Amino acid sequence: MEGLRSLKLSFSNKVGRAIWGFAWLLLYRPTPRVAHRWRCMLLRVFGAKIGRGVRSYPSARIWAPWNLEMGDGSCLGDWVDCYCVEKVKIGSYATVSQYSFLCSASRDYTVSDMPLVVAPIIICDRAWVTADVFVGPGVTIGEGAVITARSSVFSDIESWTVASGNPAKPRKERVMKGVHDG
Repeated sequence: MEGLRSLKLSFSNKVGRAIWGFAWLLLYRPTPRVAHRWRCMLLRVFGAKIGRGVRSYPSARIWAPWNLEMGDGSCLGDWVDCYCVEKVKIGSYATVSQYSFLCSASRDYTVSDMPLVVAPIIICDRAWVTADVFVGPGVTIGEGAVITARSSVFSDIESWTVASGNPAKPRKERVMKGVHDG
């Protein structure tokens, strides 16, 4: 499987995830929707790199916060599953909308014991992963790109592109209009 590396999870990783699981259940998940600062502080305590003005909603599930980086003004929407076995970087002012799944790990089905394989996910500045999108391991979504609802992304998407489908393919250029444009 191209671009993926094998990974065996350490005992300390498993313990850390167990502690994080309890913290998520007791201190993160039951918070009011507006308590973004509290949730960001909690993510930082567990090793996440979190910028200013980040919004991570209480139903967002983060597998290993120490593998998460979120730039200023970025957002993890409701019911996002951030399976960050490997690094997941969400750029400044990028949004991952509700029910999306960021999956940085898989299994190598070509080997009999199907070892865990991982690759980072990078969502660049001002990109928008819309509702119910799957993003696979090793994918980079370029600056300003938009992935439309219910798409599945298995390869890189260029900057300022609108992509859709399964697998997601570029459909058109994303053109930004100014505030005062028609």
